[in-house]
Amino acid sequence: MRVTFLGTGSAMPTGERFQAGLLVQDDGRTLLLDCGAGVLQRLQQSGVGYENVSTVLLTHHHLDHVADLLPLLKARWLAGEDHLEIVGPQGTKGLVDDLLSVYDYMQDKVDLQVREVVPGEFSITGFDVAAYETRHSLPCLAYRFDDRFTFSGDSEAFAGLANFAEGSAILAHDCSFPDDVDVSNHPTPETLGRQLDGRDIGRVYLTHLYPHTEGRHEEMLESIGAHYDGDVRFAEDLTTVSIE
Repeated sequence: MRVTFLGTGSAMPTGERFQAGLLVQDDGRTLLLDCGAGVLQRLQQSGVGYENVSTVLLTHHHLDHVADLLPLLKARWLAGEDHLEIVGPQGTKGLVDDLLSVYDYMQDKVDLQVREVVPGEFSITGFDVAAYETRHSLPCLAYRFDDRFTFSGDSEAFAGLANFAEGSAILAHDCSFPDDVDVSNHPTPETLGRQLDGRDIGRVYLTHLYPHTEGRHEEMLESIGAHYDGDVRFAEDLTTVSIE
């Protein structure tokens, strides 16, 4: 399995970090996980390209996770691709319908299939996926793929989510702000470190990074490390991680 970070930023993107998006690939299967602004450009830079992404799995419906959905649909139509599947939590069909009502010229350009999922297990593009509800300001799901890779989506750090990720080779976890930012719906390094304490996780990548974190990576890692002694790194756009 390979995981490529396409966008490791947030609703306040920087020139180095685009909005949320990851690629999950294994044995010829390709899945796009979230589709924020800039993800289409990163797809091209990754060498995969939008032509080869026919399935999108959404964690939730905040703009920085869905902004490139219709651009992806249009790019695939213009490239002669005839199918796109969009999967996400409850309300995903309503979101897509509303977007298409604004850009109605995109109606019926491709075979568009929309599916909604709930916490529990399901299959998508050949991956066995488990979904877990996070703590965020909108309904949001964390996903675990083939018991190897877990993505937190947007969430506070809490014990249930840490338990959900237990045993993963790779955990990509929201760590939006340093400790001195008073925030809800996202973790700070100190709260994340406390919840990861004692967990068996191969490596943790921090993502969904606001500009507030720039220049403060070392202190954030130290804050996590005061509670959790595992391998923790900052994700970067276009970083690819291989999972055996």
